[in-house]
Amino acid sequence: MHEVACCPLWRKLALPLAQSRHPSRWLSTAPNMAAMAATLGVQSIPRVQPYEAIPSTGRNSWLNFYRLWRTNGFQNFHQVMERNFQLYGPIYRENVGTHHSVNIIYPRDVAELFQSEGIFPRRMRVEAWAAHRQLRNHKCGVFLLNGEDWRSDRLVLNKEVMAMVGVKKFLPFLDEVAHDFVTCLQRKVNKNTRGTLTVDLYSDLFRFTLESSSYVLYGDRLGLLEENPNLESLRFITAVQTMLRTTLPLLFMPPALLQRLNSKLWTEHVNAWDTIFQHADKCIQNIYQEFCLGQERNYCGIMAELLLQGELSLDSIKANITELMAGGVDTTAMPLLFTLFELARNPHVQTLLREEIRAADSQGHPDLTRLLNSLPLMKGAIKETLRLYPVGITVQRYPTKDVTLHNYRVPAGTLVQVGLYAMGRSPEVFTKPERYDPERWLKKDDNGFKALAFGFGSRQCIGRRIAEMEMMLFLVHVLRNFKIETASKADVKTVFRFILMPEKPPLLTFRPI
Repeated sequence: MHEVACCPLWRKLALPLAQSRHPSRWLSTAPNMAAMAATLGVQSIPRVQPYEAIPSTGRNSWLNFYRLWRTNGFQNFHQVMERNFQLYGPIYRENVGTHHSVNIIYPRDVAELFQSEGIFPRRMRVEAWAAHRQLRNHKCGVFLLNGEDWRSDRLVLNKEVMAMVGVKKFLPFLDEVAHDFVTCLQRKVNKNTRGTLTVDLYSDLFRFTLESSSYVLYGDRLGLLEENPNLESLRFITAVQTMLRTTLPLLFMPPALLQRLNSKLWTEHVNAWDTIFQHADKCIQNIYQEFCLGQERNYCGIMAELLLQGELSLDSIKANITELMAGGVDTTAMPLLFTLFELARNPHVQTLLREEIRAADSQGHPDLTRLLNSLPLMKGAIKETLRLYPVGITVQRYPTKDVTLHNYRVPAGTLVQVGLYAMGRSPEVFTKPERYDPERWLKKDDNGFKALAFGFGSRQCIGRRIAEMEMMLFLVHVLRNFKIETASKADVKTVFRFILMPEKPPLLTFRPI
C-alpha cells in the first residue's frame, strides 16, 4: 500500500490556517509557509482530490454483484476486501448491487471519519431486517433505529447494559453459566478412559452463549447445558444461523423485489426471524406476567429492570431485547471458538493467562468486577482474537459533513466502511500481524482506532459489555481447569456469513489440570 498522501507534516502546517480567525494574518504568512515547506523538502502541498478520483472496483454494480455470486465471493467477502485494499490502496470505492460505499483501512482516516459522525451516528441499515419488521408490524430496536428515536432508546438501555452499575448486577449470572459449562466438560472428560476430551465445540458454544444471554436478559435458565437440551431453544439457534446466512446476499439486493418474487431466500429469511421473535416473545410474556402480578423478586435480568424503570414502552422493550437475544449467540460463540484455538496453538500465551488468573485468585478479590479488572492480558487476548477474526468485517458510518479521507473529499451522507479484517492483518497497521500476541495491546504503542470490533462511540455495539464479560468469565473458568491443545497448527479457514465463522471448526483437546 502506498504511503498516505496527506502527511502529518502538512496537517501541522495547515492547522494554524484552519484555526486563525483573521484571514489577512494567515494570508500574509503564506510565503513563509511555502519557504518552510521547501526547506523541509516538501515539494508541493497536496491538493485534496475529488470523490470521483477515489479508486473504484468498477461502475457496473450489478456486474460486480454477478461476479461475486458466480465465484462464491460473498462467503469470501473479507478476503475480497483485503485483496482490494492491496490492489487499490488504503481507500477505494465499492459498488455491488444496491450497495455503494467508500472503504478505508488506516486508523488516522478512521479517526477523521468518527469525528464527522454527528450526535446521531448512523451505520449501514440492514434493509432486509427493517422490511421484516414492517411486514410483521414489529417495532425496531436500536440496531435499526436512527435519529432521536435511536438516541432516546439507547440512553435508557445504556443504564442496564453498558454502565458498570448494570453490568455488576448480571455478572453473577454469566459466572454461573460459565461454571456450569466447565462442569459439563468435566463430566465428559470423566467418561473418557483417556482422561481427556477431544471435541468440536461449535454446537456447545452456541448452547453456552444462548444459555448465558437468556439468563442475563430474562433471568431464566433454558437448560441448554443438560444432556437433553430444550428442542425449542435449539430451533432458536438454528433460526439465528439461518437469519445470518440469508442476510449476507440480501445486503446487496432490494428486499421489495424479493418479496414480490416470493424468492426462497426471502422466505427463509422471514421464517427465521419469525422463529426468533416467537421464542423471544414467550420469554418476554413470562417475565411480563410476573411483573403484572407484582411479585417481589431480586434482580432477575435486564428485561425486568427495564419494565420496572417504565421509561420504554413494552413494544420498544420487546424490540430491543429480541435484537440483543438474536445478536448474543453467534457473535459471542465465534470469538470464543477462535480464542480457544489460538490458545491451543500458542501454549506460551495460554500459560501466561493461567498465571495471571492464579495471581488474581490469590488476591482474593471480593467481587467479579475487581477480578476481571485485574486481568489485562486476558482483555488483550480477546482484543487480539477480534483483530484477527472480527465478528463483523466492517464498521460503518455516514459522515454528517464533507470529510477528507486519505486526501480525497468524501461528501456528507456517503456510506464509509472501515475494513476491520483487512486492517487487522495489515503489516502497515500492525507489526507482525500474523502473530497472535495479546501483549501488543499492553505496550505503549499508539493503538487508537485499531480495536473497533465492537464499533466506537455512542453507537458502539449495545451488547458489548455482555459479550466481553461473558467471554472473560468463560476463559477464566476453562483455563483454571483445563489445558487446551490442538493437533493442527495450520490457520483456520474462515467464511463470511454476515459474521466471520470457521469453514470447518477445529478439533480441540481439553486436558484436566
